[in-house]
Amino acid sequence: MKFTRFKQDGNVQYGVVTNEGIKPINGNVFGEWEYIGETVSADQVELLAPVEPNKVIGIGANYVGNKEELPSSLPDIPVFFFKPASSVVGPETDVVIPEAIEEVKFESELAVVIGKEAKNISKEEVLDHVFGYTVGNDVTAPQFFHEAGHWTLGKAFDTFTPLGPVVETELDPSTVFVKADVNGEQKQNSPTNLMIVPLLEMVSYLSRVMTLQPGDVILTGSPLGAHFVGDGDVVECKIDEIGTLKNKLIKLPVAVQS
Repeated sequence: MKFTRFKQDGNVQYGVVTNEGIKPINGNVFGEWEYIGETVSADQVELLAPVEPNKVIGIGANYVGNKEELPSSLPDIPVFFFKPASSVVGPETDVVIPEAIEEVKFESELAVVIGKEAKNISKEEVLDHVFGYTVGNDVTAPQFFHEAGHWTLGKAFDTFTPLGPVVETELDPSTVFVKADVNGEQKQNSPTNLMIVPLLEMVSYLSRVMTLQPGDVILTGSPLGAHFVGDGDVVECKIDEIGTLKNKLIKLPVAVQS
C-alpha cells in the first residue's frame, strides 16, 4: 500500500495512492484510519513529504562498489548523524543552495519509516516496527563540515532532506536498487545488498541508543556515484517499487543590503 501526504485547497491530509488516484483518509496512518471523501487526481494536489518525522537519522559511507569489498565484520560504532525536521521537503520542491557556496552533493537513499515505538529491539524484531519505506535525498554541503569531523551544519540546511513521493508498506528492502539521475543521466544504481551496515542491524543498533518513534525516518546510506550539483540541475532519486523523488537545485540571488 502506498501512503502519501498532500495539500489541496489549503488543507493538508494523508491519502492512499490507487490506480484511480489518491483516496483521502482520516485517522492515524500508523494505527487506525478510514477512507473519506472523493478520490482526487495527483495533478489536482501538491504532494508533500509523505511523513512528518520527529527526527531524521542518517548513516555515512554505507555502500561499497561490489560484494567482494564488503567487510567481514560490522563497525563497532557506525557513523550516524541527525538531520533536523526543518530540512524535510517533498517532491518537486526546490532545494536551495546555501548563499556561501555554489554547489552541494546529492545522495539518493532508501529511507525507513518507523511505525511502532522501538527501544532495545533485536534485528529479528525490526520489521515489526517498520511502517514502510520511501525515497530520500540526503543533500549535503561538505564545505560546512567541521574540521574536527562534525557533519551537522553540512546536513542541516532547510530543504536538504527531500522525501517521497510515497511510503510503500509492501516492500522487501533487501531486493531493491537505489538509483539517481541528474539532468536525465543515470549516476547511481546499486542494490541494497551492498550496504556495509544492513538495514536490520542499523535499526536495531539505533534502538539501543535512542527510542525510535512512529514517523521517524532513517536514511540508510547512498550508493557510489553521488557528486556535486549546482544551480538549475534536476536530481531524480529513484526506487522503482516506490517511485521517483524529483527536485531542482536553485541558487537564490544574494540579498543587497541598503
